[in-house]
Amino acid sequence: MNLYKSWNDMVVDYVQTKGEKAFWEEYSKVEGSIYAKILENPSEKFTYTIDALAKEIGTTNEFVMGFTDGINDSLVETLDLENISSEDEITLDINLERLYYNMLDAKADYLYNIPAWDEILTEERRLELAKELKDSRTVRNENKVGRNDPCPCGSGKKYKKCHGK
Repeated sequence: MNLYKSWNDMVVDYVQTKGEKAFWEEYSKVEGSIYAKILENPSEKFTYTIDALAKEIGTTNEFVMGFTDGINDSLVETLDLENISSEDEITLDINLERLYYNMLDAKADYLYNIPAWDEILTEERRLELAKELKDSRTVRNENKVGRNDPCPCGSGKKYKKCHGK
């Protein structure tokens, strides 16, 4: 069984046996400690093997694989998660702005509030990224039909007499 599948199966099993809250408490500790290490030297690419990093921070390979899965969307070049083994050397080339944006999107305040962000992104840029995220979630209907306009269904009737009822 590959490590990525083991990670997904472990999450399901963990949540069923210990509960979702317990899972997120455990996972957030693991994730927070790894991100703290990465953000200490943000200009350097972070290199690790899943096995070695799990031993270093005192967790399982599955949780480190979960971290790898989580950061994958923030990389310059994404990883093929299905084919990663615990002994493969992984080098992360992280797009830090995308990482911060994704942390905001995940509502992971324990991550986007890590003090190291103060040295990496200016307060203004962090606010801009938060605004971009908020704007991306706002739905705008620019083609609003007025009540006296022709109905967009093509009936020839006014909107108020057709689909506007």
